Amino acid sequence: MDIGGGTTEVAVISLGGIVVSHSLRVAGDELDEDIVNYIKREMNLAIGDTTAEQIKIGLGCAMPLMTEASMEIRGRDLSTGLPKNITITSTQIEEAMKESISKIVDIVKMTLEKTPPELAADIMEKGIVLAGGGALIKNLDKLISKETGMPVYVADEPLDCVVRGAGKTLEDIERLGRVLVNARNNRR
Repeated sequence: MDIGGGTTEVAVISLGGIVVSHSLRVAGDELDEDIVNYIKREMNLAIGDTTAEQIKIGLGCAMPLMTEASMEIRGRDLSTGLPKNITITSTQIEEAMKESISKIVDIVKMTLEKTPPELAADIMEKGIVLAGGGALIKNLDKLISKETGMPVYVADEPLDCVVRGAGKTLEDIERLGRVLVNARNNRR
């Protein structure tokens, strides 16, 4: 599972080919937008995309944290037009991202429902691997595990593993051709 900036990709891979895959246009950018909209709606404060991403990285969580975290942010008060500082908490950011996180969990479930039973048994044993920047959202692995009943792991260096995998694939261009043909056939 790769949760990037613009899309979330979920695929079951077996014997060098893609067996089942789904894509969703909800990922990191959408989560940033959720934070911007929540803070505007609930706190009457306008913040930018950069601040929203910093909040997501610092406080973003898919389930409550053991110890609630907080952070002070600065934005423009929508009623006065003046700069204003406020403190926000991880609980508030969890609430802000809840709907989009739910969509991401749903696409995982949908992919698993379409997975052949033999491969589903393998996934039960080996687990689901999260990659991409979205994999760093605290407790996302725990939420997906809770919702699917399967082990979920965050990849080592999740920000780099997709690029590294693409590089390894290009080293064996013949295998890349087979994977692309299998992927095209599965999307029909």
